[in-house]
Amino acid sequence: MASYKKRGYKPNNKAEREEQIENESTTAEVFSTLDEGASSTERFLSKYQKPIFGVIIAIAVVILGFLGYQKFIQEPNEAEAANEMNQAQQFFDSAIEASGAEQDSLFTRSLQGGNGKFGFQDIASNYSGTKAGELANYYAGISHLNLGNYQDAIEYLDKFNADDEILTPLAKGSIGDAFLQLDQPEEALDYFEKAANLRKNEFTTPKFLLKAAITAISLEDGETAKKHLNRIKDEFPNSTEARNADVYLGQAEVL
Repeated sequence: MASYKKRGYKPNNKAEREEQIENESTTAEVFSTLDEGASSTERFLSKYQKPIFGVIIAIAVVILGFLGYQKFIQEPNEAEAANEMNQAQQFFDSAIEASGAEQDSLFTRSLQGGNGKFGFQDIASNYSGTKAGELANYYAGISHLNLGNYQDAIEYLDKFNADDEILTPLAKGSIGDAFLQLDQPEEALDYFEKAANLRKNEFTTPKFLLKAAITAISLEDGETAKKHLNRIKDEFPNSTEARNADVYLGQAEVL
């Protein structure tokens, strides 16, 4: 076993002298290896110094640029868009409660703006990339749908791309409603099915499963209708749609 030797220790015999020489040789080799590694690193850094610092600077610029964009552009845009959204939202909410010509007028104002504020269309266009701008696509689509502008409704609703438990399937299903009004039931069925499968919840899933089933019945596709209706009964037995499922199942059975 190796023993500790104090500095200045002199070997007493040949064996100890040989051991000392071996130890000194090993130590020298270690330091030599370290010196070689350090020299190699220095040569590498010297050779590639400019590209390395260039990459570091580029990364720093990207990070600082992103932080600056978030702080000085994105955040002010978010606040401004949300402020513009308030008036359009008030028109929309009032339209939902109204009827007839008054409802149409309020939906139109929600789209076009009023009282010195943008409507949903301008908010969606001028503040794309913000949360309010994204939401404006949804409300613009629903407003056009209620006004009977079905192609416009599809265009705006198709742009809506938020990850929301309720609004995401509602947007997709509303595209189905627009296609149904355009007398394109095959496209409507496709969107109703997509809406039902986007999220699984007690509100939107049975709602669009029933719409898909009714549309399938209109297309005389009994098997598809039965599939959707049975899913409602199995997975959402307490839903309003489940109470009506048997009526439509009877219609699907005779197709």
